[in-house]
Amino acid sequence: MVSAAVVDGVLQQKVNETKEEKKKTGKTDSSTLDKDAFLQLLVAQMKYQDPLEPTSNTEYISQYATFSELEQMQNMSNTMELTRAANLVGQTVAVEAVDSNGKTTSDMGVVDYISYENGKALIWVNGNSYELDEVVEVADAEYIEAYSMALTLKTAIDRLPTVANLTISNREAVESIKETYDSMNDYQKSFIATELKEKIDAYVTKMNELIKLDENSQGEDGDGEDSGSDETEGTESGDGQ
Repeated sequence: MVSAAVVDGVLQQKVNETKEEKKKTGKTDSSTLDKDAFLQLLVAQMKYQDPLEPTSNTEYISQYATFSELEQMQNMSNTMELTRAANLVGQTVAVEAVDSNGKTTSDMGVVDYISYENGKALIWVNGNSYELDEVVEVADAEYIEAYSMALTLKTAIDRLPTVANLTISNREAVESIKETYDSMNDYQKSFIATELKEKIDAYVTKMNELIKLDENSQGEDGDGEDSGSDETEGTESGDGQ
C-alpha cells in the first residue's frame, strides 16, 4: 500500500527504486497509485479547489467511479499473473534479469515455488526470485532431455585427458561418448556446440588409431609365440632321431 503525504495540494511519492534495491532494503513498491492514495489526492483536490469555481460533485463521483473500474481491472490482471506464475511451478525455465548496474544475468532451473509481493507475482529459481517478464523460455520435456544429453557429453569429454595423452585404457569412455552421440536425433544434436563435436571426432579418431596399434601389437606377439613353438618342436624331433 502506498503511504503518501499531500503538501500544498500535491501528492508526494518517492522515486521508484530498482528491483535489486527493493530486495536489499525490503521496501515496498511506491510506483502504484492505490485506492488510499487516490482518495488522498481527491481530498486534496477538493481542499485546494478554487472556491469561486468549485468542482461539481458529479465530476468527483465520475473520477472515483473511473478509478474503481481501473482498480478492478488491475486486480483481475494481478489474478491472471498469479495464475500464470502458479502454472510454472515444477517446470524448467530460462530467465534473464537486469541488475541495478544494467548487467544482464541468465539463469536456468526448476521453478520451486512462487510468492506475491507488492502486487507482483515472483517465481523462485535456484534460490533467486524473478518477475514473470524476466522469463525468456519455458522448457518442455524434449528440450530438457536434449539439454541433459548435451551436458552429459560435455562432462564426459571434460573428464578425459587431452587427445595427445589418450591411451587404450580410455577406450570404454570414448566408445560410450560415441554411442551416446550416435543415438541422438537431429534436434538433440543441435544442442551440441561445434567445438564439442570437433572434440568428439578427435577423440574417436585417436582411439581408433590406438585400437589398431594395440591389435597389431597383439598380432605380432602372437606370431612370435607360434614361431618359437615351431622351432622347439623341430629341435625335439631332431633329438629323437
